[in-house]
Amino acid sequence: MEVVGFIKKVLETQQVSEKFSKREVWVETTDQYPQTLNIQFTQDKCAVLDGFKVGDSVKIGINLNGRTWTSPQGEEKCFNTITGWRIEKEGSVSNNPVPPAPSVGVVDEKGDLPF
Repeated sequence: MEVVGFIKKVLETQQVSEKFSKREVWVETTDQYPQTLNIQFTQDKCAVLDGFKVGDSVKIGINLNGRTWTSPQGEEKCFNTITGWRIEKEGSVSNNPVPPAPSVGVVDEKGDLPF
């Protein structure tokens, strides 16, 4: 999945535990009804936010993560996290471009179908 928008805030890396660090970026989407999303980068991915600043237009590759938790009183809750794994300035070329999959019925230069 991807999120497209502009950066509203880039936070510093937080060392949550001895083995876990995270860094968050707030992104406002460019949809008809813009949303501000908190996207978390973890571990070695924290450094990918270096060089990005407020106002940059970006495209972020994300995963949605969820988990449940039961309180000591027995109340069950569900938590969601948006985890980023790639970020690029909008309109730039990715460092790891993935060629698009051929579309069924599209004929290449030699007149062959891609299947």
